[in-house]
Amino acid sequence: MPPVNHQTLGVVILGAGASSRMGRPKLLLPWNGTTVIGHLLEQWYQLGAAQIGVVLRPQDALLAAELDRLDFPRAGRIENPQPERGMFSSILCAAVWPGWKAEIATWVLTLGDQPHLHFETLRQLLEFHSVNADAVCQLEFGGHARHPVLLPRQVFEELKVSRAETLNAFLKQTRIRNARCFADDPGLALDLDTPEDYQLALVQVKDSQLE
Repeated sequence: MPPVNHQTLGVVILGAGASSRMGRPKLLLPWNGTTVIGHLLEQWYQLGAAQIGVVLRPQDALLAAELDRLDFPRAGRIENPQPERGMFSSILCAAVWPGWKAEIATWVLTLGDQPHLHFETLRQLLEFHSVNADAVCQLEFGGHARHPVLLPRQVFEELKVSRAETLNAFLKQTRIRNARCFADDPGLALDLDTPEDYQLALVQVKDSQLE
């Protein structure tokens, strides 16, 4: 399957969570012959990302070591000095990060614990964006908007001055159209928070491969 060519696509992988309910770092869990973060990086590069930024906690030596092992450049790591403030604080850190290439025009905000999403689901979101380039594009499953979220440049720039406290609040404030892309992927409704969630995600992926 050939990669999608998106020379202006930037990807933000949100990986600054504490993984407290999982009991061990989620991004370092084994997945598809590598780790969760290794799988996510491989997946988004295959989808044609021109640049990836990984948001991580300060002095996260374990994740840093894994990124080193994966040859992910240190220049692509975005530190969130206050990860306890939640996911939106990581998004804001990515928005003000000066390391983005000038040609990046669209950003994907993706959770660091979504390795179980089907490759075709992500491809579908990118293709949906190609005909809704001026809109905020979100996947939809079960009647609800899900991650990843795709933001055009104008909206990504608005993040820099936003006083919203959550991503949902921010998206409600923006005047840019929000377009939803329905995807038949049960993984969109699964949060990878606990060991039981992890095992369920592994089963879901195995079952989908047998279909």
